[in-house]
Amino acid sequence: QVQLVESGGGLVQAGGSLRLSCAASGRIFSINAMGWFRQAPGKQRELVAAIGGRTNYADSVKGRFTISRENAKNTVYLNMNSLKPEDTDVYYCDAEVTAPSGRTNLYWGQGTQVTVSS
Repeated sequence: QVQLVESGGGLVQAGGSLRLSCAASGRIFSINAMGWFRQAPGKQRELVAAIGGRTNYADSVKGRFTISRENAKNTVYLNMNSLKPEDTDVYYCDAEVTAPSGRTNLYWGQGTQVTVSS
């Protein structure tokens, strides 16, 4: 089993910055890709940014958010700058993990709240 633990959410004023972290632990042979999603109540979860062989960003965050990985720590980060009230959501990280057995599964974190005040 694999666990993903997120941290770094909180309340910030518009124009401010936050840094989210997500650390994976457990039966990990390799992590193929990691990403960040966000979801508002009653809405579908949407991709914010992903990093694997390359990085991908939602159009709404390009130029403001940066995703990065620290492979030695099985950790992914999301640096969020120039935050807007519309960035307010619960942010979830995910990881595509290959276990020592060779099986690959997708895992999710528990979510961290980001609130941007105007």
